[in-house]
Amino acid sequence: MKHLALLRSALPLTLLTLAACAEPIEERPDTEETALPVEPDGGIGDGAEPLPEILGKDIPRGLHGRWGLVPADCTSTLGDAKGLIDIDAEGIKFYESRAVVDEVEAKEATMIRASFAFSGEGQEWTRDMEWRLSDDGMQLTRSESGDEAIPDPLTYTKCEAEGEAS
Repeated sequence: MKHLALLRSALPLTLLTLAACAEPIEERPDTEETALPVEPDGGIGDGAEPLPEILGKDIPRGLHGRWGLVPADCTSTLGDAKGLIDIDAEGIKFYESRAVVDEVEAKEATMIRASFAFSGEGQEWTRDMEWRLSDDGMQLTRSESGDEAIPDPLTYTKCEAEGEAS
């Protein structure tokens, strides 16, 4: 017990001695702080590449729209545009089926590589596909991999929006 009482009485003196050894705040050298500018994409202005899109299950905005394998797919009014696709954030509508993103492998503003879950005509299946937008934004290439994949890439051309002239 005596040791505990002695330790309690020495503690305030020990803390006071340690505090006296510390350098006073006003005598510490000023450090120069430089704020980095914020980049438009939310980066810190250090020239680093922007962060990639979060790998959510939405399809990148650059791929959205109506696309046809042949020009007639974009203009047919007979309902026979078998090569027409319509892409939005939630999926891809084909002639007689719909595909939604199941698992994303890679995604950028102009590309998505993912497993897609299809449904149509009373059936369900999956396909591993990559969709890549051309540099000019007018063509979209679809490549498949895995079992039952289409062997050669398919290239779709962007359909003109209603009211656009060629």
